[in-house]
Amino acid sequence: MSRFSSIFLVIFLSLSANADVQRHRFVIQATKVKRLCKTHNTITVNGMFPIKNGDTLEVQVVNKGRYNVNIHWHGVRQMRTGWADGPEFVTQCPIRPGGSYTYRFTVQGQEGTLWWHAHGLEPLRNAKHRLFSVKIPFRLRVQMVVMIKMKCKWWDANPIDVVREATRTGAAPNVSDAYTINAQPGDLYKCSSKETTVVPIDSGETNLLRVINAALNQPLFFKVANHKLTVVGADASYTKPFTTSVLMLGPGQTTNVLIRGDQPPSRYCMAARAYQSAQNAPFDNTTTTAILKYKSASCAAKKYNAPTPIMPSLPTYNDTNTVTTFSQSFRSLEKAEVPTDIDESLMNNISFVLPRNFSLLQAHQQGIPGVFTTDFPANPLLKFDYTGNVSRSLFQPVPGTKLYKLKYGSRVQIVLQDTSIVTPKNHPIHLHGYDFYIIAQGFGNFDPKKDTSKFNLVDPPLRNTVGVPVNGWAVIRFVADNPGVWIMHCHLDVHINWGLAMAFLVENGVGELQTIQLPPPDLPIC
Repeated sequence: MSRFSSIFLVIFLSLSANADVQRHRFVIQATKVKRLCKTHNTITVNGMFPIKNGDTLEVQVVNKGRYNVNIHWHGVRQMRTGWADGPEFVTQCPIRPGGSYTYRFTVQGQEGTLWWHAHGLEPLRNAKHRLFSVKIPFRLRVQMVVMIKMKCKWWDANPIDVVREATRTGAAPNVSDAYTINAQPGDLYKCSSKETTVVPIDSGETNLLRVINAALNQPLFFKVANHKLTVVGADASYTKPFTTSVLMLGPGQTTNVLIRGDQPPSRYCMAARAYQSAQNAPFDNTTTTAILKYKSASCAAKKYNAPTPIMPSLPTYNDTNTVTTFSQSFRSLEKAEVPTDIDESLMNNISFVLPRNFSLLQAHQQGIPGVFTTDFPANPLLKFDYTGNVSRSLFQPVPGTKLYKLKYGSRVQIVLQDTSIVTPKNHPIHLHGYDFYIIAQGFGNFDPKKDTSKFNLVDPPLRNTVGVPVNGWAVIRFVADNPGVWIMHCHLDVHINWGLAMAFLVENGVGELQTIQLPPPDLPIC
């Protein structure tokens, strides 16, 4: 029987002066679900619960499934609680079938949309993922908050087998059979019309949409027919509001937008499809849809046999100009505290290899030798024309489990450079344990003599995942104020297995508040 993995959990956050300790239990197990005319074995988790900013969470994860499990709380800073970050063999060993582990952490000072997902060598991210939601931004009456949990990919096959095969062969994963919005493919796919997600809206009201790209390997455009979207936040940080007709999110990114019911009452499609920057690479070119339905629409328009909803005109699959315009529109809401005097500046191309016997954080905390080294070089071992015609002799970078050590409080700048090795591509790069400022992006090879003039040190956006432009570069900065071991990796799922990652070892500072907490007693054993 074919299999698909899916999970649905929403965690609602709001600001409150009274912080609580909340205890919850996730039971991960197999369930059956029908999509695209077939019944699939599905990995699910129970529960839905609200939390407030400042709350401490204790979430016991019980693994009753057949695969190893790790949960990563994507975008949560995890201040001094790296043991709860979740990536397999980075901050913990996996939760084996039949085992359990309790994640303990506090959500501090973050407002917007965060999410959690599986994060292990077994590619269950397509299975287990959900949102955190934080307070509504700005003094504006928002009648409804809607989660648009995009855009999980669907295979009529076991997604774990799909990614395992891609890792084994070095080829791209097999093309998925569908995308979904809130777990439903939409009425453009077979056997899917009746279950298409419907989002209600009243004429004249303003709603907040929290949009997330939960796809494994595909950046996606998102659009609502005949409606403008006002972006007010991204990755749990406020932005200066700007209006757009289309969003583009890389895997792992979240965006908060306001939508106003200012069109004639009817039904309008909310649609998403691929942004494909890699030339000549196969991809899923289907379109997933949901329906924005006005409550005041005529009775005929509400019936199942009503006229087809109005469809938006989506960008072409390779519309990099639209992506660039959208990405460059983000600004921090207020003047940003960007580090200016830089202590560490990095750019490199070591291929990262995860350990298998210990987690990196465990090896660091316990002083276990032979698990990793701290000689990750700050500069490329070999400089070449990164976006030019690269010799095949350079297609295999140097592998290693090499960490880069940072002193507590270091001010760090990283240049992220795409290359034309195999094929250039837009890469969503995610840093665990930190938010960072995106101070510049561009195309071609980064030139430190010329491109520094493009740096925005006034109001750059604060994100946890940056889309490095196809055949281009991005520069990010942050202050290393969170001790522990933190991985930075491409959020295209198969790329982390191919080595597109590295990790920082941030040393303890002075005193308890600058020191990572001790490991919990139930930390999984390898």
